[in-house]
Order: sequence, then C-alpha cells, then structure tokens
Amino acid sequence: MKNWILLILVSILISCTSKKEKIRSKNQNQSSTKEVNKKLSGKEIIDSLEKLGFFALTDKNELQEVKIDFEKSYVESNFFQGKLRGETTDFKDNRFYWIDCEELFEVGGLTEYLSHVQRSFKKLGLKLEFNKEKSEQNQNSWKHTIELNGNEYVAFDGQFSDLDWGIAYVNFIEMLNSELRKQGSNEQFYPISCGNNGSFVLLTTKQFDFVSKNYPNDNEHPSEISSWKRINGL
Repeated sequence: MKNWILLILVSILISCTSKKEKIRSKNQNQSSTKEVNKKLSGKEIIDSLEKLGFFALTDKNELQEVKIDFEKSYVESNFFQGKLRGETTDFKDNRFYWIDCEELFEVGGLTEYLSHVQRSFKKLGLKLEFNKEKSEQNQNSWKHTIELNGNEYVAFDGQFSDLDWGIAYVNFIEMLNSELRKQGSNEQFYPISCGNNGSFVLLTTKQFDFVSKNYPNDNEHPSEISSWKRINGL
C-alpha cells in the first residue's frame, strides 16, 4: 500500500514539473518572438541605415533632407523609398532609380537608363562606359547587345512575348551587377518592380538584409533577382 501511495506522489510531482517546464518554455518563446518582431522607431531606422553606409552616396548638402524623408516614409507608410529631386525622376539618395520598362525595352531606352545609372557608379568611384550597341530584329524576334566597359552583354535575345519588359529589366540589372562585381564593389542592384513606373535600388548585402527584416516583404520593396524572376514567371 505504501508503495502505491509513493508511486502516485512521484507521478503527481513529475506531472507538475513537466507543466511548469512547458509554461516556462512557452513564455520564453513568446518573449523571443516579441524581440524578433519588435518594430524599430524612425530614428532607429535612420541610425541603422547610416551605420550600414546607406547614405554614403548622398550629397552632403541634401543629406539631412534625405534622412528626414526616409524616416517619414517609414513612420507613416512603412515604406522604403527616398526623395525625388524637384520635378525630375532622380532620387536624391543616388541609390533608387525609376524605370519605365517599356522604354527600356525599346530602341534607345537601354542607353538612356545606362546614362542615369552612371551617377551611382561615379559616386562609388567606378567606371561605366557603354558603346557598340547592336540590334538584329525581324517580325518575331530581336537580338539586342551592348558593351559595358569593353564587355559584351545581352539586353534581349529571343522571340517577342508578354514577358519582354521583364526580361529586359532583369538583363539590365544583371549586366550592371556583373560590372560592379568585376570592379570589386560590394554593392548590387536589387529589383523592385517592372512596368511603366518600375524601380530598382543599389544596396550592399547587409543593407538589403536590414531592409528585408524591417520593411514589408512585398512587390514594392527590394528582392533578390532569383526571387523576383520566380515570382514574375521568368
């Protein structure tokens, strides 16, 4: 009889201990989740971006204005984008770029947007020279190439389809990133959106990781090229 009573007491003790451990583990997990999901303040966002060198390409006389606008976009809209220069489509941070993918795909569009992006290359102390653009087109297909810094790249090569703009957009970003890598830069262009009001942005890997963790993961924010291509059926 005594042995049965002892067994019952031990079982109750083990059960109570197990419940306490489960509660403690649940509380720890909830605490950990809260830390991961903690939303940074606008000031913390700007301070972090500055430490990561995001504003290094911004002109000093525009720096304060750019920071204020980034903070405002984050606080009011949870949106990662900067300030345009006057009535133009040029961003003052020298990292974001608007792009009309229809124009990019058409004759003359490639060199136009290359001339825009030269600004960031110059800010980084890098070279972006382009020439020897070639075009071979018939009713059903088009082969379009160009040389950047003496290296030939394909802007488009294939039959026409509904994916033409997206293909030209991705090829454009990939040729730029190839030249950045060849010149030893740790910066890369990341796609955001393609259309008549498309955009892309220049970031380091650490900057991209920070943005991914603190801003929405949607089609209005930067993506890895592989992810963007998969989502857009390329």
